Amino acid sequence: MNKSVCSLTDLKIGETARVNKLSLTGSMRRRVQDIGLIEGTEVECVLKSPGGDPIAYQIRGAIIALRNEDSLNILVTV
Repeated sequence: MNKSVCSLTDLKIGETARVNKLSLTGSMRRRVQDIGLIEGTEVECVLKSPGGDPIAYQIRGAIIALRNEDSLNILVTV
């Protein structure tokens, strides 16, 4: 199976991926790291709002909603 790198926002509902790189800076980078979103973490897309923003992800057993502007800067390997 070929693995591809994309942003977290590209995941479809039910799809899982592993965090490859965080391209966030400052307080937002620290926030996502505090919730356990670090390189190698498995993430599952569980729900998208009707407008597509925010999107809910399962991260280490917790459901976390992230705005598209933030999740665009999180690269994952599918």
